[in-house]
Amino acid sequence: MKQSKELEVVELMIRLYCAKKHKCKDGLCAECSELLEYVKLRRSKCPWGDSKPFCSNCKIHCYKPDMRAKIKDVMKFSGPRIVFRHPIIAVKHLIETKRQKKKLKKEEQKSNVR
Repeated sequence: MKQSKELEVVELMIRLYCAKKHKCKDGLCAECSELLEYVKLRRSKCPWGDSKPFCSNCKIHCYKPDMRAKIKDVMKFSGPRIVFRHPIIAVKHLIETKRQKKKLKKEEQKSNVR
């Protein structure tokens, strides 16, 4: 369930990026289609499964450097803009990101105490 929601958000962000940056009216350009397929492939092979944190909070970086740079550009561009197009999805994503960061910090503190 979490995987499909996460992929839905990423696809919305890539579509927004493609529409604004590459001026694609219908669908995705070849570059953005390739990126979306790559994201789906990497997500399906993630060792964390549904307990996976967002990539920005993850200790494992499974994207190739060039694809990582591309998705980072998409996130940087689309992140602030997605709030106006899909506010509920954006707020849920922000809440989940904060929750994950707090959980990771708590786990890190526990491991430092030992």
